[in-house]
Amino acid sequence: MKNLSFCPSCGEKTLKYIDNKKWICTECKLSLYNNVAAAVGLIILIKNNNNTKILLIKRGKEPQKGKLAVPGGFVDPGESAEEAAKRECKEEIGLIPTSLTYLTSATNNYSYKEIDYITCDIFFLAEIKDNRNINIINNLIAEDENEITDFILCDLNKIEDIDKIDLAFKSAQIALKKLFIKA
Repeated sequence: MKNLSFCPSCGEKTLKYIDNKKWICTECKLSLYNNVAAAVGLIILIKNNNNTKILLIKRGKEPQKGKLAVPGGFVDPGESAEEAAKRECKEEIGLIPTSLTYLTSATNNYSYKEIDYITCDIFFLAEIKDNRNINIINNLIAEDENEITDFILCDLNKIEDIDKIDLAFKSAQIALKKLFIKA
């Protein structure tokens, strides 16, 4: 997006990208800011008896197709981060968490179709109780079956295990490590 050159206001080829954050039109003086997009991620703990696992999804679409991620996505206009987290959880795994607790935030670079979207990813610790002693994976379903290709329950016994996971986004790695530091 840094390569924009035509002003959306006057139509002239007079945009200049300044300080890695905005475009200024030298003709009509329009300021167009490259604002950060808000996104959410859910670190879902599945507790069954005395065992706790973290739910990861396998991405079925770009960016980072085939890599693992925590459920999440962009915050829609007019939506709070908490509302987005619940919506994304429902869309991506078919369940709504019983609780959400803010964990941390981290910056991310979301590259899609040759455009870099700089995001502030807001992570929540979410809990879904599995009191029925069944394999919860069998009950998960993504609204868009092409978006998520698999669900994985991951044991993380030590912080070093996080580096071994083929995560799609660095921000999720930061959040998972924060989970260990908080514990």
